[in-house]
Amino acid sequence: MLTPAQIQSYRDTGYLGVEGVFSPAEVAELRRVTDEFVEKSRAVTANDAVFDLEPSHTAEVPRLRRLKDPIKQHEVYRRAISHPKLLAIVSQLIGPAITSNGNKLNLKLADVGSPVEWHQDWAFYPHTNDDLLAVGIAMDDSSLENGCLMVLPGTHRGPLLDHHQDGVFVGAVTEPGFRPDGAVPILLQAGGISIHHARTLHGSAPNRSSRARRLLLFQYCAADAWPLLPGDKPWETYAASVLQGSPVSQPRLTAVPVRLPLPGAKHSGSIYENQRGLKNALFGAKM
Repeated sequence: MLTPAQIQSYRDTGYLGVEGVFSPAEVAELRRVTDEFVEKSRAVTANDAVFDLEPSHTAEVPRLRRLKDPIKQHEVYRRAISHPKLLAIVSQLIGPAITSNGNKLNLKLADVGSPVEWHQDWAFYPHTNDDLLAVGIAMDDSSLENGCLMVLPGTHRGPLLDHHQDGVFVGAVTEPGFRPDGAVPILLQAGGISIHHARTLHGSAPNRSSRARRLLLFQYCAADAWPLLPGDKPWETYAASVLQGSPVSQPRLTAVPVRLPLPGAKHSGSIYENQRGLKNALFGAKM
């Protein structure tokens, strides 16, 4: 559980790092299953509905960049999204009724690992209110050298920055003159978690070390936060996403900044593909 000081820090800064949420045994199981998927990716030659590959991926040297919808791929990940400690922490921040609107496993394998350019999750999936956050489960120690998550404190209280380029959504900040001044790293030991608000600006550099940095990411929403771009079968999809509490058919509306991620990105499939061709890449540039 979070202390009052931790809760206040999240309210003030829009992010939090919490150590020791997952046990060493739980981390070992997550690593084992993830290694199995890396091995399976040897047989894959192009991105598909499950595997997102590094450009340098080969069958001889498999370099899996992202496992899509991991909770659909293995029971270990399904258990993790509803981990009692995790839901208890999330409940303290967005309330007891919780849904999930997405999950993924980002892998920055040794000496590789694509960067994720600066962005706000809110640009991808605006809702009727912004009681949304993402939790990252560190499967490895996260450091500056292996591309840990970087955040800009307090930006969850600011504006929604432009994520469009040449008239279409590109999944990264494109504001003229944007610089991530004051960025701070979320340094974690394996088993710790990062938490960031959906409007907090964040990104991560390439892995320039010999140590992997694998991060299992779960997106959580207050149950009365409804997506402004619902998919097919909106009620059935929403009801199936409830992790704790009951479905809510009366969304809570608050004054939050919104720009829809439309027209859609030229390159679809993942944030890595969305950001392909970004003109003002910061993490992708030499540092």
